[in-house]
Amino acid sequence: MAGMRLGLAMARPDLLQRLVLFGVNSLPVSSVAAGIASLRNPQHLATRKAENTRLREETMAWLAARGHACLPSQANCFMVDVKGDGRAFSTAMARQKVFIGRSWPSMPNHVRVTVGTADEMTRFREAFAKVTTRG
Repeated sequence: MAGMRLGLAMARPDLLQRLVLFGVNSLPVSSVAAGIASLRNPQHLATRKAENTRLREETMAWLAARGHACLPSQANCFMVDVKGDGRAFSTAMARQKVFIGRSWPSMPNHVRVTVGTADEMTRFREAFAKVTTRG
């Protein structure tokens, strides 16, 4: 579901009403179907969560060993300090055919990295090494 968005809020009706001020979004049918399918197989969900955690921690340790600090994360993504312009870094990674997330004005030297498969994270590390040695 890496390319899909599926999020919802569950709360008391009075709290949900307060959220309406931020907009109401319909959920894509394909995302709902994928979400339901994943919840019907809890063992698969647990396996994927463990694999995601392992890959995220390995990648963050690899980055830290090379002097690139990451913000703490328990998600399927993390923020890494690229020690320079995050937008330029994302562009350089894209030239390596590795597409990472954006940076924000409040954190211009950080980029968001979504955790992928083992092969994708290996490719991320290869591209990261190339981009950082050129800079």
